[in-house]
Amino acid sequence: MDKPKRVRGKFFFLFIAILIFILCFTVRTPRTYRIIPPPHRAPKTCPLQISERSITPLNNTKHLLVSAYMDQRVNGLDVRIIGMFKRDSIQKLHCVFCCAGQLGGTTPGTILEHTDNFGFPYVTTDVMCQIPPNCNATHVSLMTQPGKVWLVDQPWLPIRNKKTNGTEKDKLQFNFTVCISNLFGNYNNVLQFAQTLEMYRLLGVDRVVIYNTSCGPDLDRLLQTYSREGFVEMVPWPIDQHLNPSRGWLFSLSGGDVHYFGQLTTLNECVYRSMDRSRYVLLNDIDEIIMPYKHNNLTSLMDVLQQQHPNTGVYLIENHIFPKKHFEPSGRFHLPQWNGVPGVNILEHIYREDPNRQSYHPHKMIVQPRLVEWTSVHEVLKTYGQQFKVPMDVCRIIHVRHPLRGSLTLEQLNEDQRLWDFEEKLIPSVDKALRRARLLPS
Repeated sequence: MDKPKRVRGKFFFLFIAILIFILCFTVRTPRTYRIIPPPHRAPKTCPLQISERSITPLNNTKHLLVSAYMDQRVNGLDVRIIGMFKRDSIQKLHCVFCCAGQLGGTTPGTILEHTDNFGFPYVTTDVMCQIPPNCNATHVSLMTQPGKVWLVDQPWLPIRNKKTNGTEKDKLQFNFTVCISNLFGNYNNVLQFAQTLEMYRLLGVDRVVIYNTSCGPDLDRLLQTYSREGFVEMVPWPIDQHLNPSRGWLFSLSGGDVHYFGQLTTLNECVYRSMDRSRYVLLNDIDEIIMPYKHNNLTSLMDVLQQQHPNTGVYLIENHIFPKKHFEPSGRFHLPQWNGVPGVNILEHIYREDPNRQSYHPHKMIVQPRLVEWTSVHEVLKTYGQQFKVPMDVCRIIHVRHPLRGSLTLEQLNEDQRLWDFEEKLIPSVDKALRRARLLPS
């Protein structure tokens, strides 16, 4: 009897040992080796994540997306995605569409680098996409590999400028839009900015679009009042959160990732933003006024120019510098209510430099946005119409700033009092704007 008991005891201890071994293996085995649940399939409904930002990083790339617009002017292509791409990392991309809430097919993207980059690593880039058949496209995204759509974290851009059934006249909300890029740093030139906006309002401008990275506190307060009124459209432009933006125009001189806080991209974005809502777009800096000299407003100016040059889509306007170091001697516009307002009083500066026509002389532009494909700062790079240089006696830019030709004496400058023609309406309008912003006492 002792021998069978010993055998049963050995089997019992063997069973216990095996059980302990199994338990230890189960506990110590990593989770990845356990039963793996089936992978989640991408949902068929879309979009799940709509980008409401003005700058959206593109997954698995070094590129940044800005906006998407319907643009069927290029044969066989339907949608233009505007972005900033790193020039040494451009790869094939594929467009994926959301078709009225359902995931559509993918189409190859056509990548178009703009020709102006001034040596910077990032360049304004368009990706052109064809919409798949039977797709009422509302949103678009880009992928580095076709067919692998992971919709949960895929950023979708709404497609703007979708065609309507109305006529062009019905669609156009504005006659004139001014595109200003870019505000950055602690720029706080409040008085000149208020004078410029009110002067544009008197000339017939309906909307001013500003791409704002940062500005001074007083200018920010003024911008907020104009924005609430609807005259100014503020587009947040946090380029410094994504890149090291340059404060200069040439990479070899200033370094950085992208030209002048992304100015080339914002100018192009503003043209497309305005394409289906504005007859004309003015492309100029915040301290520049495109001023007609033979007409009282921009509407009269453009009616005449359009009649004389019916196939023209780009009107080049000469830039003229009014050095802010020279003041008109009477002091009649040194108004006491503006003493505490930061910035330049442009009414006090009436002396104009003659351009040095022996060197490059820049222009700014009035364009018909539907005839523009690509623009740079001083010229349009791709257009569907003709270009015309407007004579300086018809229209020129009033640009009050530090001198460009600093060696010129006061006697060598030209007296130009054009702004004074508007003083009776301009001064009370500026006062009213400053009071609304609580920058003048009520």
